[in-house]
Amino acid sequence: MGFAHIENEDGDDTMTLETLANDIAAAAEKDAKALIAEAKAEAKQLLADAEAKASALRDEAQQRAEKEATQIARETVASARQSNQKDVLIARRKVLDATYEAARTHIADPGMKGRAALLKTLLSQSKKLAKGKFVILPVEVDRAAISKEAGDRKVGESVDGLGGFVLEAEDGSVSFDMRFDNMLERAWSNQLAAVNETLFG
Repeated sequence: MGFAHIENEDGDDTMTLETLANDIAAAAEKDAKALIAEAKAEAKQLLADAEAKASALRDEAQQRAEKEATQIARETVASARQSNQKDVLIARRKVLDATYEAARTHIADPGMKGRAALLKTLLSQSKKLAKGKFVILPVEVDRAAISKEAGDRKVGESVDGLGGFVLEAEDGSVSFDMRFDNMLERAWSNQLAAVNETLFG
């Protein structure tokens, strides 16, 4: 089978159509391989960029999640601590209230040890505290003991209270509260820190 041929300028070499076709095919293959290699490289870079971006997003999401988890944990601990402190304060308040009520019950008892001596001391102090005409207004539970120690002072109507009396000027211009209630309240307020220390250390 014969082939057409093309002579070059020198006329001494010929290039068959088959050789030309092979050269074209080889050049096309070379170009194709270059394009494929370039496409693969580009795809690889795109994939690497995508993975890097995804990794960065994962890290950011993880950091955010860890930060939020830490914040939630802190808030939970703070809330629990605050709730615990509140419970402790409520419990302490109940103990203090119970102690105060126990003290009130004790001094309201007519048979309280030393009651008569305490009333005698208060009446003696009242004479130094208030000169002139004063009326003693006793708490009913102590009326008998006060009347016995009143001396020349008039004993008037009873007043409410746990014990003791109110000393009032006859014209009502001034009075001194010497009831046990008032003394307990003052002593309790003044000694509250010491009571707390005794009860709770």
